[in-house]
Amino acid sequence: MPPMPDLPTNEIPTWTPGGGLKFRLLKQAAGATSARRGRFVTAHGVVETPAFMPVGTQASVKCVTPEQVAATGAQVVLANTYHLSLADRTQLVERHGGLHKLMHWKQTILTDSGGFQVFSLPDRQITEEGVQFRFDVDGTPATLTPESSMDIQRRLGADIVMAFDECVDHRAGRDYVAASVERTFRWLKRCTAVKLADHQHLFGIVQGGMELDLRAHAASQLVSLDLPGYAIGGVSVGEGHESMVRVVKHTAPLLPADKVRYLMGVGLPEDLVASVDCGMDIHDCVIPTRYAREGTVFTWDGKMRIQDKKFRKDRYAIDTACTCYTCSGGTSGMGGYSRAYLRHLSFASEPLGDTLLTIHNLHFYQDLMRAIRLAIDEDRFPAWRDAFRERYFARRTRNDGKRDDGDD
Repeated sequence: MPPMPDLPTNEIPTWTPGGGLKFRLLKQAAGATSARRGRFVTAHGVVETPAFMPVGTQASVKCVTPEQVAATGAQVVLANTYHLSLADRTQLVERHGGLHKLMHWKQTILTDSGGFQVFSLPDRQITEEGVQFRFDVDGTPATLTPESSMDIQRRLGADIVMAFDECVDHRAGRDYVAASVERTFRWLKRCTAVKLADHQHLFGIVQGGMELDLRAHAASQLVSLDLPGYAIGGVSVGEGHESMVRVVKHTAPLLPADKVRYLMGVGLPEDLVASVDCGMDIHDCVIPTRYAREGTVFTWDGKMRIQDKKFRKDRYAIDTACTCYTCSGGTSGMGGYSRAYLRHLSFASEPLGDTLLTIHNLHFYQDLMRAIRLAIDEDRFPAWRDAFRERYFARRTRNDGKRDDGDD
């Protein structure tokens, strides 16, 4: 399936200092779906939604240059507060005038609060003040609070900053989840009291585990603060696709229609399609880059393991219809890189292989979002959604009717 451009529209919003995050809902999808088409603008550019944000954890999207990321069509990337909160790293960013200049990324940047990483660490101690932990890099003891998370993100200079919250285990008991929701809301109010830079916008995060009524309660609390945007967190943490969809489908309609909706940490292509179907706007995940480094690539016909022996003599590109640099060869005039060569690079542990596979996966994810936006624009998203799922999963059902894991 070729890449699909966004349809032209009559109005491109412009950002002005102190003017807030400008989000425009362009279209509510027709048919049996909550999918929607939108656009928002920050001090560093326009973002078309639904959108996918590549993850640049430590101020770098692994294995690729900023120019290569931009060439895939990405308009916003994510960086991580936890990994950049060590004093020398934060100071490095400040000396360069912020993440945009340090990374050579001209467009929008979102930073998460560090909460997810902190709460995944062993031996952490949670108090009303914040979280005490040790950095996994060198064991340095540290404390992260709502105020310090906001201060770090202010100094990093991201356009969108995330509130400090607690991401609970999906197996946590109801009493603990209920108490966590209340603490997360108290932390959010402390976040809102911290002065950010004029170009920065704070998003709150709806938690509540797998308890739908607690999700509704948390959403009501957040909406009462009239924030620039809202996120759903605490999914894609091992609960499974169906449980994720159940939570998102219940929670998304509770968030304001005129604000950006962000599903955090999701995910696989099928997760993104389901999330958009539920009414979410932006997404992030390490999957396209991490899978690339492990030798797995995405196509419209499902996942492909490039190390498979059947590709050892295969001279075709990953996807002959794909226009990414890896599959097309760019302006070289020599065509795309062959599956056999990419397989060779993987087994030889050549860094070029990681780069080429990462370029393809990031391009596929952006093509997926472009196709979704076009389907919404043309009032055919439900049919597109069903056709995508049928094609994408077709190869996962073998002739004997048994399910395959999608990998060769």
